[in-house]
Amino acid sequence: MPVPHLPDPVNYAIPGFVLLVIAEMLVARLRDRRRFCPRDTLTSLALGLGSTVAGLLTAGFVFAIAMWVYQFRLFTIGFAWYWFVLAFVLDDFAYYVFHRAAHRVRWFWASHVIHHSSQHYNLSTALRQTWTGFFSLAFLFRLPLFLIGFPPAMIFFVAGLNLIYQFWIHTEVIGRMPRWFEAVMNTPSHHRVHHATNPRYLDRNYAGVFIVWDRLLGTFEPERDDDRPRYGIVRNLGSFSILWAATHEWVGIAKDVWHAPGWRARLTAWPPTGGGRPRRARDRRRAGNGAPASAAGTGCRSR
Repeated sequence: MPVPHLPDPVNYAIPGFVLLVIAEMLVARLRDRRRFCPRDTLTSLALGLGSTVAGLLTAGFVFAIAMWVYQFRLFTIGFAWYWFVLAFVLDDFAYYVFHRAAHRVRWFWASHVIHHSSQHYNLSTALRQTWTGFFSLAFLFRLPLFLIGFPPAMIFFVAGLNLIYQFWIHTEVIGRMPRWFEAVMNTPSHHRVHHATNPRYLDRNYAGVFIVWDRLLGTFEPERDDDRPRYGIVRNLGSFSILWAATHEWVGIAKDVWHAPGWRARLTAWPPTGGGRPRRARDRRRAGNGAPASAAGTGCRSR
């Protein structure tokens, strides 16, 4: 079966990302300058650059693992357009499962928390991505797709499209979308809920592209005008340190394991986070190891 060359669509989208970030910054200057904090934005861009480098360093290993799993596939799926559509939908569901696990299992959360560490919500926040996704084994959630028979090149291509879609939903500039669109697709309104620390919004709306997964599986929460989202993590980092933002939860895990009483306690101290909303608050209190950001502590007004 000939394998077509499928480029990484994210590489083509990067110039658009940059232009949209600049455009949003200009809009923010006219509407509400508090939506952007220069130091926070620079931190997000630096974390995004680090994530890109980490991805380049590990891409070969991930692809090799995918190809090894693919040899045990149940079916041989070709590259017709309809297989791409099905792959996109199934990959989005795999992302939902990963994303839900990333908020409920501390091991995965240690890599994902970097994306939630900003107290601001704008397009630059979308670029704040993990440096340690390979180490936390996040790629495991896509392995069932290779076992079914979807070619790795196809899955990585549609995963890139998924990532591109998720960029534009990280904004406060766009309010509500039409009801029919909000019913099916993930939108800025739905994703603002996901990034919020308000009690009613914690651990909700895990969708990547299709919000129907949350609606079907009981994790959907609509944004409310009387409860404006407050962003960040329950206990914010209190600094713009790039290295600390990328690694603080791993440090928290190491400390908890080190201080656990006995080997059995050490083996059970870090993998689960306990599940549910109380878990997220507790887990982030452990992980933050710093005060909530403030005008004095970070150079930007905390919203």
